[in-house]
Amino acid sequence: MPRSAGLTRFAMELVVAGATGLIGAVVVAGAREFGTGWGVAGPEPGYFPFYIGILIVIGSLGTIVATLVRRQREQRIFLDAEQARRVAIFCGPMLAFVIVASTLGLYVATALYLFGVMRWQGGYKTGFATVVAVGTAVGFYFIFDVWFQVPLLKGPILNWLGIY
Repeated sequence: MPRSAGLTRFAMELVVAGATGLIGAVVVAGAREFGTGWGVAGPEPGYFPFYIGILIVIGSLGTIVATLVRRQREQRIFLDAEQARRVAIFCGPMLAFVIVASTLGLYVATALYLFGVMRWQGGYKTGFATVVAVGTAVGFYFIFDVWFQVPLLKGPILNWLGIY
């Protein structure tokens, strides 16, 4: 079987095991700030998170060792260029949504995200995509801000329009 370009399963397993090990280490470090021993009233606040973090680190180290042991068998391609392109097409708009929501507000980001996804990924006509996107954002405003009185991030555009 010829080896094609792409990210191997071996590399991906090492990356994921390293990331989960880092998360476990952060949990352990955070738990130590709250005490990990046994106090007069029972376990201190960091007792259980500390041991859960230790288990996560041990599991990650086990995955790294197992991956290194079977290195030769794990050279299959995990993600090739075409798959990476499809992942980017799927995740790109979500990343843009997060960036726009944090700068321009949730309602504007919702309208732009829905319009973009409907128009370019779904192939809907511009008018229909606009109506659905704006209608959804306006609906979210009434549901959350007006009826449930849970204000969501509005950003400078709605503030400039006086909707704040």
